[in-house]
Amino acid sequence: MDTAILPSTFLLTLLLSVGLFFFIRASTKDRTQTAQLVSDQDEAALMSQLKEYFRLRSYRVAAVDQEQNQVIFEGFVRPSWFLAIFLTLLASIGITCLLLVLYLLFPDLSTFFLTLVLLSPVTGLFYWKKAGRLEKVSLKVEATENQQHSSSKITVIAHRDELAELQRALQLKAGE
Repeated sequence: MDTAILPSTFLLTLLLSVGLFFFIRASTKDRTQTAQLVSDQDEAALMSQLKEYFRLRSYRVAAVDQEQNQVIFEGFVRPSWFLAIFLTLLASIGITCLLLVLYLLFPDLSTFFLTLVLLSPVTGLFYWKKAGRLEKVSLKVEATENQQHSSSKITVIAHRDELAELQRALQLKAGE
């Protein structure tokens, strides 16, 4: 085999391994965002609808600030079995690819390299420990008066997936 092929293949495989490492690490990253949403309902009706929505999603009221009309909900977000298995599978494939190239470069260390594939379940454990966490959702509801009717503006601080689901479930429009 050409001597330039192995080092270049090793370099490319190493770069892919670095990308895989950051992909696995990003799977547990906090994706909290702030959104301004607008509803056509009045403040009281919207607040009761929001409380019911979060109760159905297994959140509980953690704190209420009557002066600022702000509510903080807490709920435990379970990690995904599918994602834990998927990340473990990706890690085992990535480690295997890297080890095949290392085996071609250093054939004497092949036994040691093959045992490194056993590290791939650590990826699933890493995801499982980091992804299962207590999520907080902060809501602040304000009444806005228009000429035609009253509406409400909601400031929500939550995970981006929770924001999208809230907006979809309650037919809220994005605000300014």
